[in-house]
Amino acid sequence: MAYGIKLRIWGDYACFTRPEMKVERVSYDVITPSAARGILEAIHWKPAIRWVIDKIHVLRPIKFDNVRRNEVSSKISKPNPITAMREMRPLYFLVDEGSNRQQRATTLLRDVEYVIEAHFEMTDKGGADESVGKHLDIFCRRARKGQFFHQPALGCREFPASFELIEEEVPSSCYAGQSKDLGYMLLQMVNGIISPPSPLSQEVLA
Repeated sequence: MAYGIKLRIWGDYACFTRPEMKVERVSYDVITPSAARGILEAIHWKPAIRWVIDKIHVLRPIKFDNVRRNEVSSKISKPNPITAMREMRPLYFLVDEGSNRQQRATTLLRDVEYVIEAHFEMTDKGGADESVGKHLDIFCRRARKGQFFHQPALGCREFPASFELIEEEVPSSCYAGQSKDLGYMLLQMVNGIISPPSPLSQEVLA
């Protein structure tokens, strides 16, 4: 695939929250395809391209940890920022007032490392000067320099993702020779590699 990329990502902590857990955060076993796509889009994205995740390599052992974190239970209502901008007054949120601060348990992943193999497809929203080579060059240049539009995160913004472009072979997974059912993710990991179905495949659309 001429316009595919390989990106190594790693971090001390990660939390890819399972949606059925309404109160306490509990992470999936590994990074989700949508989270992987979000990391690529943080480095380079334009309406002219759509990222597709081909493979996710799980390089380090899956390890969980339990922590308690302070979170807020409410947010600033939509009209307030508009009013503040119109009247040129400061806008703030007092976490310690009332019951805005809540302490919640989180089951998260510790010491994670993955390699994302992906490619992008051209959409019909690009201009006449858009090309595969142009966007591939932009992504690779930005990834080599560690540049991004916003900080890539491992599920939550407080868990930043470090990354580097891989231009050689992908390192071996600690799960080489093993298969693992990822349960609620409805995906299988074989030899440390997850191969998500195409977003437009019958498996997803059915």
